[in-house]
Amino acid sequence: MISTAAPRILSSLVVTGALVLGAVACTPKPAGPEPAAQEFLDAVADRESERAAALSDRPADAQPAIDAAWEGLQAESLTATTGSVRVDGDTATVGYTYEWHLPKDRVWTYSGDLQMGRKNGEWAVRWSATDLHPKLGDTQTMTLRATPAPRARVNERAGSDVLVPGTIERIKFNAKDSGNPTAVATALATALEPFDPTLTPQSIVESATSVSGAYLVASLRQEDYETVAAALSGLSGVTVSEEADLVSTDRGFAPDLIGQVKKRVIDEVDGKAGWSVVTVNKNGVDIDVLTETKPQPAPSFSVSLDRPIQVAAQNAVNARVEQAMMVVLQPSTGAILAVAQNKAADKDGPVATTGLYPPGSTFKIITAGAAIDNGLAQPGTPVGCPGRIVIGERSVPNYNEFALGTVPMSTAFARSCNTTFAKLASEMKPDALTVAAARYGIGPDYDVPGLPTDSGSVPPAPELVQRTEDGFGQGKVVVSTFGMALAAATIANGSTPVPTLISGEETKIEGAHPPISREMVEGLRGMMRDVVTSGTATRIADQGEIYGKTGEAEVDGGSHAWFVGYRGDIAFATLVVRGGSSDNAVAVTRDMFTALPEGY
Repeated sequence: MISTAAPRILSSLVVTGALVLGAVACTPKPAGPEPAAQEFLDAVADRESERAAALSDRPADAQPAIDAAWEGLQAESLTATTGSVRVDGDTATVGYTYEWHLPKDRVWTYSGDLQMGRKNGEWAVRWSATDLHPKLGDTQTMTLRATPAPRARVNERAGSDVLVPGTIERIKFNAKDSGNPTAVATALATALEPFDPTLTPQSIVESATSVSGAYLVASLRQEDYETVAAALSGLSGVTVSEEADLVSTDRGFAPDLIGQVKKRVIDEVDGKAGWSVVTVNKNGVDIDVLTETKPQPAPSFSVSLDRPIQVAAQNAVNARVEQAMMVVLQPSTGAILAVAQNKAADKDGPVATTGLYPPGSTFKIITAGAAIDNGLAQPGTPVGCPGRIVIGERSVPNYNEFALGTVPMSTAFARSCNTTFAKLASEMKPDALTVAAARYGIGPDYDVPGLPTDSGSVPPAPELVQRTEDGFGQGKVVVSTFGMALAAATIANGSTPVPTLISGEETKIEGAHPPISREMVEGLRGMMRDVVTSGTATRIADQGEIYGKTGEAEVDGGSHAWFVGYRGDIAFATLVVRGGSSDNAVAVTRDMFTALPEGY
């Protein structure tokens, strides 16, 4: 018997499948305006302007407007969503929210309405520029504008500016384009001599021929460039370009130091730019501001330099023909009040804070402190001050071999007896002066933002002769003017202050810096006062209650003149390189104090 069940089942499956396919083919588009609106918004967000325009009733107007919005906003992406829906017969209003993502992480969000209508029985967008922004006119475009933040300034402790936003003129020289490099270099060196006396025709030619392309000869403030513009204008191979920069308000105000500060802060002065989106008409005229974010200027930087002190110190060292320098600190805070060096010193770089020199008798501050710390002597302890003394293989004389006999250590200090302090040092442990110097701030490494520094070196002295010579500042001991100013500030303050230059920038210290004892501080204060009232620095006695120590350090070709000390909350160290008598360093320091305003 033949079964008919299988064909019936197959026939049933065919009919069922046909019903399913018929149902799919006849499924209508979702009813209502919202899906059509979202499809339009999706096309705009995908930057498919042609597809979006086709979903409107005016494609020819919609497509260029959508393209213009993306281009004018420089947009990176867009999220667009529908909101509330209101239907009135064949018209409807569908809310939208746009979230534009613009360059530099800027986000702009706003809401508006799409006007909808039926087109051939289906919902479509009734095109208007308000479909892109509720305030946009049909002949207008949206444009992104950046608003630069004012650059930060740098001011000194009283608030006056030392660096301000401005422009510089970069003067470059291409030797290959010059025809006669030597003649052009000579003209450049002559014109630029007032601003950079180190430039020579030879140095310019050598530098320009050693590089490919143009060599940067100098960068001048705009007002300085104007004085030489005519002289440079006809030189072959010389080009000048303008560039935004921080410029000094006073070329003579701590030029090297301000240059170091500029390098430190230049990357942090720009702040955060503001931005806005404006509507622009077909003639390119701004019509309205659709959104605005104000710029956020970077806060001004403040340096600890005190203008009257810096100017007075600079004028004082400028009066010397030898290399001369001075560093002034505030003992109570460590604030660097002045760093001054004359042009003769400038040739060797920032030597006021990094140059190392034998300290001569100013180092007796350290030796006397070590004697007190190690129980060898107190200010009133009787000590010998012969005109000459032999220790091991070293014969040590006083200046002109003066002799005082047996006197209190304070008298030997005030009169600067080499023999006394050579003898005391010879009786100390090899590292006694090293430890004592660290207590005064000499030896550690100070990473002062904006200021290169080297406080000095006082190595242990296992050999008797080295200890002897170190005791009166010869031997292997070397210090900087910065280091000796720290030592003076330590005595004035009772502890070594942390030197600082730029407000808010932390100084990092590496190396041992043990605290100084009260006995060392109190002992040195009295002895340093005696130096001014009855010792080697009486020249400055009329400038108030100054505490100090003079020094002459013998070197090849002469001797360095030193004066180190403090008055009130002002600590200083002055060095005249190969300046001879320490009285010359005292005179420079006196010139600084006499020039200060009343109240300093």
